[in-house]
Amino acid sequence: MTETDVTPSDINTKATRHVRACLTAAGLDGQIMTLTETSRSAEEAAAAIGVSVGAIVKTLVFTITEHDTGKIWPVAALVSGDRQCHMKALPDLAAIDGKPGRPDAATVKKITGYSIGAVSPIGLDEDITILIDSALCRFNRVWASAGHTHLVVGLSFQELTLLTSGRVTPDLAH
Repeated sequence: MTETDVTPSDINTKATRHVRACLTAAGLDGQIMTLTETSRSAEEAAAAIGVSVGAIVKTLVFTITEHDTGKIWPVAALVSGDRQCHMKALPDLAAIDGKPGRPDAATVKKITGYSIGAVSPIGLDEDITILIDSALCRFNRVWASAGHTHLVVGLSFQELTLLTSGRVTPDLAH
C-alpha cells in the first residue's frame, strides 16, 4: 500500500474511534479531515492541509523521573509546529522535581494509546500532565493528529485547551 492508497477501513482503528468519541462527546464531531498524504511530521501535515507549520500541534510525549521517589510521570507537550520544546523546563512547568526524558516508541504507545507520528492530544489519560504552548494561540485554527497519520482535527485554540484540559504556558517552547 502506498501513502495515497488509504481506505476508510485502514483508518477505523481503536485510536481513531477513541478520538472521534471524545470529539462527539464534546460536541465537536465533524472536525476531522482525511489526508491523502501522511502527517507524521509538522511539515508534512502543514503541506497536506495547506497551512503554516506553526498551526500544527506537535504532541510530544516525555517522562519525568521524580528525584525522591523514582516515580515516572508522563507529560504531553503540545507545541506549535514551528517551535521546539524546551525540555529542561518541563519539570518546573509540570511541578515535578525530577529529570525529563524521551520515552521510546513502545512506551509512548503504552502511555497514550497512540503510535509515534500519530499521537493525538485528544483523549489522553487524566494521569498525563498536558502543557500547551501559548504560541498556538496565534492561529484561528490549529491542526492536531486524530490518532492516525492520515487524519487531523482542526480546532480553535480555545477548543484545544478545553478538550485537553491542558495548562497554557509561554515557557514551553522557543
